[in-house]
Amino acid sequence: MALSSTVHVSDFIRAAVREDLATGRFTYVRTRFPPEPNGYLHIGHAKAMAIDFEIAREFGGTCNLRFDDTNPTKEEQEYVDAIIEDVRWLGYQWDGLYFASDYFEQLYEFAVKLIKKGKAYVCDLSPEELREYRGTLTQPGRESPWRNRSVEENLDLFARMRAGEFPEGSRTLRAKIDMASGNLNLRDPVMYRIIRTPHHRTGTRWCIYPTYDFAHGQCDSIEGVTHSLCSLEYEDHRPLYEWFLRELEIFSPRQIEFARLNLSYTVLSKRKLLRLVQEGHVRGWDDPRMPTLRGLRRRGYTPSAIRDFCARIGVAKANSIVDIAMLEHSLRDELNKTAPRVMAVLRPLRVVIENYPEGQTEWLEAINNPEDPSAGTRLVPFSRELYIEQDDFMENPPPKFYRLSPGREVRLRYGYFIRCNEVVKNAQGQVVALRCTYDPETRGGSAPDGRKAKATIHWVSAAHALPIEARLYDHLFTRPDPDEAEDFLSVLNPHSLEVVNAFIEPSVAGSPVGKHYQFERLGYFVVDPDSTPERLVFNRSVTLKDEWAKIAKQG
Repeated sequence: MALSSTVHVSDFIRAAVREDLATGRFTYVRTRFPPEPNGYLHIGHAKAMAIDFEIAREFGGTCNLRFDDTNPTKEEQEYVDAIIEDVRWLGYQWDGLYFASDYFEQLYEFAVKLIKKGKAYVCDLSPEELREYRGTLTQPGRESPWRNRSVEENLDLFARMRAGEFPEGSRTLRAKIDMASGNLNLRDPVMYRIIRTPHHRTGTRWCIYPTYDFAHGQCDSIEGVTHSLCSLEYEDHRPLYEWFLRELEIFSPRQIEFARLNLSYTVLSKRKLLRLVQEGHVRGWDDPRMPTLRGLRRRGYTPSAIRDFCARIGVAKANSIVDIAMLEHSLRDELNKTAPRVMAVLRPLRVVIENYPEGQTEWLEAINNPEDPSAGTRLVPFSRELYIEQDDFMENPPPKFYRLSPGREVRLRYGYFIRCNEVVKNAQGQVVALRCTYDPETRGGSAPDGRKAKATIHWVSAAHALPIEARLYDHLFTRPDPDEAEDFLSVLNPHSLEVVNAFIEPSVAGSPVGKHYQFERLGYFVVDPDSTPERLVFNRSVTLKDEWAKIAKQG
């Protein structure tokens, strides 16, 4: 039913489930993951998904995937298809696939039952008047002038609402609870509203639609869900959830709330994510800077790394911000074990080894992954002209800079010791090449006389290197709490993407989309769908530096 996470924790939800089984409140466990198909899933949904699916798995239960498709103005089949794909990609398999629209007729009958009990009425207040009559946190609401209509009149009007006799927004069906309640959700909440927009599944068959508050608990009950796990903002809705179930006298699941995920340097509001896309601040919903599962997948995140992250952060009752370094750590930890190593140069500086024979090529043995001996080795070409990183050379180095500089010797990874003898500059005074010599006795990186190089740098053979495009991603926002800014767009990071033309060793030729590599000394990269047979495009998934590991160690 679900894939196991790498980290198991105990928390208040699991404790509640154990208690319910022990006391006999429930004899089985059934959860549900209920996304609304009005957008793409993001990392916050991954946390909710992990809670729903993993808890069901741990207790030998089942988990349904149910689409909360009760608002046709915002929902599309495109999102249904995308959500199904993302849930599968993350490694979860539901036991039942359902839609709230599957239950429209039954929900309508539930509403009729409440009308007959005198617990629901048709209200003619406009949306603006509804808000005015509702009151505030400090002032009670006012009863609707239509609150005391007879059962017969309410049944007639509700049937006519369904038949399409009234204009959109002209009438609602409301629960009759308590307009003076301190919980605003209990002040005669709307159960049905008139919406003329065709539904992506039911077309124009319906013109009245249940609200989420009315549909939620009843759908859970119909499916026999035992534990309805919701994010913390639904805590104030729980009394209403339980009121509907009690008044309808149907099976009552237990609603338990948990803190939703807030991630540093990230926004997870669908409204804000939509603005990022529509206003062109990102390249689409799958932009690798986006927190959507599609964006994370394109960035190079793996399902197991995301599940590991969700397991590590656990389940909390209080909202807090999780450091994005923790998510990066989960990916880095996995790719360190699984990603093959290659050498690439992002900002090339040409090196000419003047005493190396012209036209000669050697093939040096390189380790594919030191963490995995079974990954074996590969051969990389070495020739007279190489590319090294610009950052690995300084003409006038400061103290403690041990890489290449005039008169200094360094070790080339898997290769030889080289010494810089001359710096070549262009007319603008920029360094464009280095003239060096090599010691042929140091192949493999060790000198017979025992001398040591203070630095080892990576390189690629200029004659054999493949040109690539490397996309270097950083946080999308400049501050860790962009939601707290007056305008979240004002703290967009102008340097969240840098595109460079780079070179890589030829062993990666033909790599498929989604293939991961560690570019030695540079970070973890993945092949992007924009790649062509002629030119690979790589996205930097995560750097090699692991801030979270250092924080965790200090803690």
